[in-house]
Order: sequence, then C-alpha cells, then structure tokens
Amino acid sequence: MARKPNYDFERKERERLKKQKNEERAQAKLKPASDEDSPSGAADQPPGEAD
Repeated sequence: MARKPNYDFERKERERLKKQKNEERAQAKLKPASDEDSPSGAADQPPGEAD
C-alpha cells in the first residue's frame, strides 16, 4: 500500500531549504569579493612564495 503524502512537511522542508540558501547568499554578499576568488590559506602567502 502506498504511503499517504505529507504535503505540509514537504512544503515546510522546501521553505526551510530556501531560507537557508538565501541566508548563505546574504552572507556571501557581505564578504569581500577577493576572499571568494582565493582558496583558503592562499591569501596568507604573497604570490611567488610557495612551499
């Protein structure tokens, strides 16, 4: 027998994921653009100095 769909839960789950995604985008906008382009840790070393 097929399960009864739980539309309310599924709708709330979609809204929760959408809200989380929007918060992540807002946080990304607050960060300077230069931080996104460089990999983590690479900003600490000047260019030309590699291990």
